[in-house]
Amino acid sequence: MRLLLAEDERELSKALSTILKHNLYTVDTVFDGEEALAYIENGNYDGVILDIMMPKIDGISVLKIIRSKGINVPVLILTAKSEVDDKVLGLDCGANDYLTKPFSIKELLARIRAMTRIKTEAVDSLLKFGNVTLNRVTFELSTAYGSYRLANKEFQIMEMFMSNPKNLISTERILEKIWGYDTETEVSVVWVYISYIRKKLASINSNIYIKATRNLGYSLEEKVND
Repeated sequence: MRLLLAEDERELSKALSTILKHNLYTVDTVFDGEEALAYIENGNYDGVILDIMMPKIDGISVLKIIRSKGINVPVLILTAKSEVDDKVLGLDCGANDYLTKPFSIKELLARIRAMTRIKTEAVDSLLKFGNVTLNRVTFELSTAYGSYRLANKEFQIMEMFMSNPKNLISTERILEKIWGYDTETEVSVVWVYISYIRKKLASINSNIYIKATRNLGYSLEEKVND
């Protein structure tokens, strides 16, 4: 699950990002409202954690803009203010929930789970292509011949492929989607993970495979019987 964290306190942002990644979230971080708006408009996030007091554009203004454009990504607002009016304003502007600083990490994680639950439940938990099933809840990749529980990034890559079977996906798009816009990770890491997934597909006798198209990217294809 991919989150955007918009928090201008850099030490807090770094700590929260580390904790969220430890809990298997993919996280992009920004430090002002202008960046937050650009990332939300151009990204594909499962949730946004949005601080109200940010430079350039405040969080409430960001919230108003994205809602006016029909962007319905779940948003959790963070505020150092405890007044009821501020909380009500955030909710009236389209926030799904709020947290007042300081807050406990357990509560933050619980609120993220809660605000993204409806979106998650609306999506079929099982993806199927060929004789392969990918379980979005357990991360299990399986056929009638066996199964593997995929590591987090393996699962995210395979989910991209199985959500878009036969469609060409560029290496850069995979890197951007799974590792984030501001990653310093080399594209070669995508090749490594593709190799891991290919071996697991082969070991469970799948009738699908990841096809490489030179200089263009990868696609998930079904094997043709002779």
